[in-house]
Amino acid sequence: MLLLRSLLFNLVLYTGIVVVFLIALPTLLLPPKFTLLFGKFLGHYVVFIVKIFLNTKVEFKGIENIPKSEKYFVASAHQSMFETFALQSVLAYPVFILKKELLKIPLFGLYLKKIKSIEIVRDTTTKDNINFFDKVASIIKNEKRPLLIFPQGTRVNVDDKVPFKKGVGRIYEALNISCVPIALNSGKVWPKHGVIKHPGKITVSFLKPIEPGLNRDDFIKNLETKIYNEIENIS
Repeated sequence: MLLLRSLLFNLVLYTGIVVVFLIALPTLLLPPKFTLLFGKFLGHYVVFIVKIFLNTKVEFKGIENIPKSEKYFVASAHQSMFETFALQSVLAYPVFILKKELLKIPLFGLYLKKIKSIEIVRDTTTKDNINFFDKVASIIKNEKRPLLIFPQGTRVNVDDKVPFKKGVGRIYEALNISCVPIALNSGKVWPKHGVIKHPGKITVSFLKPIEPGLNRDDFIKNLETKIYNEIENIS
């Protein structure tokens, strides 16, 4: 039964993504705000089908911790594809940092470029990477949209406590704005590997912002502690 439900979910998920991408094609010729609307729709769509097809409750906690009138960026735990889509249903059209290879995917890459995603070549030292943090600061300074990063660097198992990438500390220093940590347990329902999805409850917890002014090491330590402690509470 779990296998059948999971296969049906995957069919509905990927069919829906393809349909939305095709419908959104004309927005590639329009201002980015029109393309971003389809990203938000996909976020709501993924939350909806998770509830229906996986018999899973989805709770967003602490939304009141998202600043209303000041700039901020978001640092989220990363356990599955779920949050990549679902956070777009709550956040105000986030700017993603992603690996350069994703921009080369046909059609998908065009959308990522259109919504001004920020690319990075991971695990290499290039001129672009050396100037990367200045580039991020410049882009976010001129954007009303919040930056969304996954400081673990990749999807991890729900119980794994991997050290956060040092780059998140440099971004914090470069932006000099508040950081909203996000803890979640999506990996319990939607593991990073395998086809099988498990019914249950996904909790996405928006924690109180970390204000600017810490040194980068203290910030990373604070961020890790907040996120991993909350994951233990909701798992």
